[in-house]
Amino acid sequence: MEKLECCIFRGGTSKGIFIDEKNLPSDRNDWDKILLSVMGSPDVRQIDGLGGATSTTSKVAIISKSDSEEYDVNYTFAQVSIDKSIISYKGNCGNISSAVGPYAIEKGLVDVTDSTTVVRVYNTNTKKIIYSHVETPNGKVNYEGDFSIAGVPGTSSIIKLAFKDPAGSMTGKLLPTGNAIDVLDIPDYKSIEVSLVDSSNPLVFIKAEDVGLTGTELPEQIDSSKELLTLLEKIRGMAAIKLGFITDYTKSAEETPGVPKLTIVSKSQDYNAVNGNLINSEDVDVMGRMMSMQLTHKTYALTGALCTATAAVIKGSIVNQMIKEEFDPKNIRIGHPGGVIQTGVDFSLKAEGEIKVPWAYGYRTARILMDGTAFYKLK
Repeated sequence: MEKLECCIFRGGTSKGIFIDEKNLPSDRNDWDKILLSVMGSPDVRQIDGLGGATSTTSKVAIISKSDSEEYDVNYTFAQVSIDKSIISYKGNCGNISSAVGPYAIEKGLVDVTDSTTVVRVYNTNTKKIIYSHVETPNGKVNYEGDFSIAGVPGTSSIIKLAFKDPAGSMTGKLLPTGNAIDVLDIPDYKSIEVSLVDSSNPLVFIKAEDVGLTGTELPEQIDSSKELLTLLEKIRGMAAIKLGFITDYTKSAEETPGVPKLTIVSKSQDYNAVNGNLINSEDVDVMGRMMSMQLTHKTYALTGALCTATAAVIKGSIVNQMIKEEFDPKNIRIGHPGGVIQTGVDFSLKAEGEIKVPWAYGYRTARILMDGTAFYKLK
């Protein structure tokens, strides 16, 4: 068997393998077979690897020290398919991003500078820079604190992530089509309105009512309907065509499985989270249910939250239509299956109506779970 030095980190509501790029072959064409074996894919249980058999626990972060004066480390995100021999390097994961700063400090790629160390992270997937504010009292990463996030038990120290100029992460434009609303003709269904927004990651937003949902559904309710999953993937595939990612919507799950992320939104309402807790409508500005790798996200992707917050300030967009009129752009509360996630944006409106978003930010926690050696075998 082969050996690979790596760490396992929980980053936000995701978990993944963190690897120093120097421990991988210089030829990136050799990465996939190694990562698939390490994670135990393809296998629905990932029983022979380190993957957790869900899209949120089948992720990899590949990190290296940077020579640039603009940022400290390079970070490549990889979404490893569970049941297919596919790895997607398209788009980024905000939750995994929250553990990149702690990893870089733990591995000596970045020096501790103060009680809070700012790690400038260059995400190679989106070619964007993320400022990760990590608590480092006494010269070490602090994992203890009183900050909690929905979907993760207990509390930890807060990590602030500030995404610089998040617009156009993959398409080069905040509104790839130039429209706040587009109409997609869905084969064997009907025409529906969507908003295609690219901020931190490209998302396609639809109204819950347009696919027969209320917006309060939990993942198991959506995932148990093969007919609904097929429809949602069909919509996502048609959006991918509109964005120029693919040419055949029936191949969306193979050719672009991770982006755009389909997000179902609705007006705020009372609902029960997966843990049974009642979430009151007054604590939520907008409801969201995200799809991840053809199943429902158990909570909400951070990059998805940042894009949702950005879409909220775009007049006429699906999110803008669904969000409370009195919402605070700097503190947008999204109700998801696990609870509520808070995010915000700084934005300005130019004279010609164009929106500029210099910063989008979110708050997460992270924790190192393992530091050691992974064993894998190449078939």
